[in-house]
Formats: sequence, C-alpha cells, structure tokens
Amino acid sequence: MRALLIAAALLVAAPAVAQTSASSAVLVDAGRAPAGRTIIDGANWTCAGTTCTANGGANQTATRACRRVVAKFGAVSAFTYKGVALSAEEVAACNA
Repeated sequence: MRALLIAAALLVAAPAVAQTSASSAVLVDAGRAPAGRTIIDGANWTCAGTTCTANGGANQTATRACRRVVAKFGAVSAFTYKGVALSAEEVAACNA
C-alpha cells in the first residue's frame, strides 16, 4: 500500500515539475528561426514557425536567458524561461 501511495504522489507531482521548467519564446521574425535544434546555455531549443520551446538550461535569470536567445534568433514578442514569464517591459528591454 505504501508503494502505491508513493507512486501516486510521484504521478501527481511530475506534471507540476514539467510545467515549471518550460521555456518558450515567440519570435518576431519566423525567418530567423533555426532549422532543427539549437542549444543555448544548455537549453535545447526547437522552433516551429514563430514559436520556440526548450527543455533544460543553465541556472540563470529569465532576462539573461532572453538576451542569449535574442542574440541567436532575433527579437521576441514573448519569453518564458523555466516557468518565469517576462513582462512586456522586460521583453522590450531584452530586445534592445
């Protein structure tokens, strides 16, 4: 019974962990999206159209991660790193 309770707890916790580690960027120019995967600071980025998503990545602030992505992919209109979404003002500063 104890093993069943532990397994159930892990199943409930797993989606919450996965959601908080999600990273995404919406590119202003889909033409700048790379073909295939691109690794930036340990995050494995994949793009489809203007939407890019990533798994993993270095322990850094979302603003720093945004600047690193903008340097490779161009301007973004929205950015989230490991579950931390940047405000419109922070995105504008990232693009500057």
